[in-house]
Amino acid sequence: MYNIADYGALRDSPVPATGAIADAIAAASRDGGGTVVIPAGTFRTGAVLLRSNIELHLSPGAVLSFSTEPGDFPAVESRWEGVKRQVHASCIYGEDLVNVSITGSGILEGNGAPWWNKHRNHPEALEYPRPTLIGFNNCSRVTIKDVTLLNSPSWTVNPICCSNVTIDNISILNPPDSPNTDGINPESCSGVRISNCNIDVGDDCIAIKAGTEDTKERIPCENITITNCTMIHGHGAVVLGSEMSGDIRNVTISNCVFKQTDRGIRMKSRRGRGGTIEDIRVSNIVMEDVICPFTLNLYYFCGPRGKEKYVWDKNPYPVTAETPTFRRIHFESITARGVHAAAGFLYGLAEQYVSEITFSNVDISMAKNAVPGQPDMMTGIEDMNNRGFFLGNVRDVRFQQVTVENHEGPAFYIENGEEVEIINCRSRNTAQPEKLVEQVEVEPASI
Repeated sequence: MYNIADYGALRDSPVPATGAIADAIAAASRDGGGTVVIPAGTFRTGAVLLRSNIELHLSPGAVLSFSTEPGDFPAVESRWEGVKRQVHASCIYGEDLVNVSITGSGILEGNGAPWWNKHRNHPEALEYPRPTLIGFNNCSRVTIKDVTLLNSPSWTVNPICCSNVTIDNISILNPPDSPNTDGINPESCSGVRISNCNIDVGDDCIAIKAGTEDTKERIPCENITITNCTMIHGHGAVVLGSEMSGDIRNVTISNCVFKQTDRGIRMKSRRGRGGTIEDIRVSNIVMEDVICPFTLNLYYFCGPRGKEKYVWDKNPYPVTAETPTFRRIHFESITARGVHAAAGFLYGLAEQYVSEITFSNVDISMAKNAVPGQPDMMTGIEDMNNRGFFLGNVRDVRFQQVTVENHEGPAFYIENGEEVEIINCRSRNTAQPEKLVEQVEVEPASI
């Protein structure tokens, strides 16, 4: 054990412990590795740079309170929104490491408010993008377990191009209005296990990413398991994309609770990104008070060039390497209560339909006093409330034992759909009986 107090760190002191933490890590590394202990008390620090074979352990009552001075976070080359560039080092940062851990029941306090204020009101004051709270680049055998993470300056946990990552029993709490404070964002990683976590944040709770069209190296994010997690607030509970140019595949999401997240399971991309989202399985989920439980949107307009005609045009374009694909996505045993905009929103490209999608044993109940809103971010979509499933440009979609309650209009509205099966599905709408299905063919120019 390498206790930072033995290297000069002073608890509950304005004197930074940055040097003492670095010395303890260096001593452990010289000995071949070991556990660096943060004892009970509050320790102020700048960026903590980890090394291989090091476990950073936060004892009960320990708080690492991070500086708000940009100079305490040196510039490193990493990704920002999928693209390599110079960024501030994460509050806890590691690069090209093996066998590294952050454990214990202590707290990492990101002190994000000054960073959020600069982002909102004085972006010119930020020479580099804000630090993430925990960031690892090109590392293997990464474990983050039991810690509490508060007030991250931007994304909270962001492993990039890592393998064999375990994130277990952590709590993340960022204010609902804090900008871009996603919870856990694995990016171009392989073998990620996220379990038993509680996430309450100001952006996406979990976002799986694989770089954009401007990312030179196309590395997939694959073999991801998310289970037994609770997600509150946030723009989406589990989001895939929109940075997915390197492909996202082989993802299972199970046994989770989503409450007051804008969307539940959300997949998003647009023309120009390329890449494929495929082989996704979602099961045993309970949602409450969400705008839309399921969205698959290939006209997502946020991000660079997102408002160009090439992105929003509903006419078909040639299929190229820039054309994204969503396929082989399966939802089973899901309940959503208090849904506001629509039971589901699936919208493929005019030239590349969303395909091979199944919904089985799904029960959706629309909110009685629904707040109108857009099921997803797409040009030309008006606010909705109490709508059923809204499908556009889809192929080979099957609904089996799906119930939609308290909706207006058809339970299933299908616009330019092929091979759509609706088997043993029910519309529970006794106050205002409506037909179950409405299917139309719409000319692209008039959509």
